[in-house]
Amino acid sequence: MENRILGIHHITAIAGDAKRNFDFYTKVLGLRFIKKTVNFDDPHTYHFYFGDEVGSAGTILTFFPWGDRVHRGRKGAGMATEIGYSVPKGSLDFWVKRFEEHNVIYNKPSVKFGERYLTFLDPDGLKLELIESETPDNRTPWETEEVKKEVATKGFHNITLTLNEVAPTAFILTQVFEYKLVKQEGNRYRYATDAVDNAAIVDLVELKDEHKGLVAGGSVHHVAFRVKNDEILMEFRAKVEALGLSITPQVDRNYFHSLYFREPGGVLFEIATENPGFTVDEPLAELGQHLQLPAQYEARREQIEKRLASLN
Repeated sequence: MENRILGIHHITAIAGDAKRNFDFYTKVLGLRFIKKTVNFDDPHTYHFYFGDEVGSAGTILTFFPWGDRVHRGRKGAGMATEIGYSVPKGSLDFWVKRFEEHNVIYNKPSVKFGERYLTFLDPDGLKLELIESETPDNRTPWETEEVKKEVATKGFHNITLTLNEVAPTAFILTQVFEYKLVKQEGNRYRYATDAVDNAAIVDLVELKDEHKGLVAGGSVHHVAFRVKNDEILMEFRAKVEALGLSITPQVDRNYFHSLYFREPGGVLFEIATENPGFTVDEPLAELGQHLQLPAQYEARREQIEKRLASLN
């Protein structure tokens, strides 16, 4: 079982204002801020990580908040278009009230694949869903004074990809990642892995005439899938390369090791390891409290800190 894809590892999106992004996800949604670092390729831009208490795979939502430099993205084909979070049954009324109190744009609860869900937008227009999962979810959520465990998000339920044609992407999910088609409603196809209990679902929506989307502010940059360790990571590199797809060498992201490739439908996929985890550079109790820099930027800490927006 361990030599398989173990569901979603993390999802990374693009935001505008850093403090607005930080406040929304920690205060309104009640996620734990588990890491404050910078973009490996742009050290004057933050890289935020939000998740559960320890940053468990399947709970980690990350952002590049590029401030005024980023334009609003455009939803369309060839991109991840919806991020689904698992929440306890009966919690959607709480979230509707909370969204109204905080002026969050949302739609009335509806039903999809037999599960009640609530769609909403973050301040940058990123589309998310809170889903009362029919699959038992025993993950322990992070809770705050205002968002208690009885209603708190437990981690990812699913990710939705919008595509002009489902088949090429479905081939990667089924033949490389060992997912299976489990349900279909109209042009929405649900694929899942039985390697894990949660964060195990990828929905593919086929819109043959949809224009290509633009990945920018308020959109998902990439979707990362989880593997146990580096050895298994490199086994998957060989599998992807054997299909003739371009895939990167292994990249050290400090908290996990990664490979990147663009699946045939156009979505950027990452495969990431569980190791070494988020306590590699600060203790559990202090996660997210200190600016952590990749080693190559440590000598420039003072300059970088002056350029980064204050979160206070």
